[in-house]
Amino acid sequence: MDSSKRAPSSRRNFLKTTGTLAAATGVATTTVSHVHAGADNTIQIALVGAGGRGTGAAANALSVQNGPVKLVAIADVFEDRLASSYQNLNNNPSFGQQVEVTKDRQFVGFDAYKHAMDALRPGDVVILATPPAFRWLHFSYAIEKGLNVFMEKPVTVDGPTSRRMFELTEKAKEKDLKVGVGLMCRHCLARKELASKIHDGDIGDVLAIRAYRMAGPTGSAAVGPAPAGTNELEWQIRNFHGFLWASGGAVSDFLIHNIDEGCWAKGDWPIKAQAIGGRHYRADCVDQNFDSYSIEYTFADGTKLFVDGRTVPGCHNDFATYVHGTKHSAIFSTAGHVPARSRIFKGQNFTKGEQIWAYSDVQPSEPNPYQVEWDDLINAIRENQPYNEVERGVKASLVTSMGRMAAHTGQVITYDQILHGEHEFAPELANLSFDGPAPVMADDAGRYPIPQPGLDTDQEYYT
Repeated sequence: MDSSKRAPSSRRNFLKTTGTLAAATGVATTTVSHVHAGADNTIQIALVGAGGRGTGAAANALSVQNGPVKLVAIADVFEDRLASSYQNLNNNPSFGQQVEVTKDRQFVGFDAYKHAMDALRPGDVVILATPPAFRWLHFSYAIEKGLNVFMEKPVTVDGPTSRRMFELTEKAKEKDLKVGVGLMCRHCLARKELASKIHDGDIGDVLAIRAYRMAGPTGSAAVGPAPAGTNELEWQIRNFHGFLWASGGAVSDFLIHNIDEGCWAKGDWPIKAQAIGGRHYRADCVDQNFDSYSIEYTFADGTKLFVDGRTVPGCHNDFATYVHGTKHSAIFSTAGHVPARSRIFKGQNFTKGEQIWAYSDVQPSEPNPYQVEWDDLINAIRENQPYNEVERGVKASLVTSMGRMAAHTGQVITYDQILHGEHEFAPELANLSFDGPAPVMADDAGRYPIPQPGLDTDQEYYT
């Protein structure tokens, strides 16, 4: 079946229409059998993190057509989110009997992820879709249990967790685990075709790349004061886009796709970044994000990647990535994630009369990459093919954090600086409890520490 016919433009829209590092490093390096015990060869799925993104990922998993897939466990720290996710998936007529999550396999709490993974067999798949701060911790346990993994982006938010994830992915490879990362644009067939043409020299040498994600206010990243009596840690996890420790903030979650696209088009990762940004519209917000970010990345050969993000109402909107070469130019993606509408143009002006190639000239429609990434992962599991996207996912996350840190400190930040930096946003992550303190605390006015470029320069901030 053409995946473009069964998968809509986002995971959220899909639903509308249809242990510790120490534990991981102690795991034996024997490979995991990918032949399941069940006579029907069913791959079982557990969902850890039952928000909109995780629920959508589960829906994509259940929509894979190359063999039986079944959801058998859900875990979240919030009972209401677990219940909502279960209802959305269980009531979807497209999935029939594929949702078999009985009450005894619905787990709530900070240790719920362990119970959900314990419900699987080695070689099954766990979806890690909690706020990214928890990614390394949950990945550690998945490796210990011998599970294949799909993890949402970003996968890290600072240097220490990035180094940890690099180590963990080597452990996963030793056990022959298949791991997908939710940078779904890398699975877009139109982008793939254009990237191949760029790397083959069809537009000449790449001179510059421009990427934009400029839209109106993003509610999930603009956080108001916590209501009286609200548990501090619960408030921050529920609104994780507004807190640097939990998500890396708006840059890490929203700009990573454009940044990753730009690096993909270049075929390299930048070595440094400088950036500016500020708060212009957040008088009633208490979160840690800026309203605008403008990042200039530099690659080793001097090529530039310019990334602009803005969440201010009443302004010009753009959500696209453009590539300029010595011979021609290209639109890598336009108007969001799906469809990409990838094209090549004569010269540097993106006018219809100058268009010389378009993916749509070859294929009339684009399969939805949200679905294709799951088709690719499950196929790799069934065919026992090498498949591990973590290293690339960590590098994309790290480069994104490099740009964020440059904007927040007002300094030029290098890749080596962010990778080897010692500042970890949530060093006590494994011990978090609703009975204990949150990684960041509000002041007497209910506001959280915000970046102060030029003033806070010797660490990333602010706890």
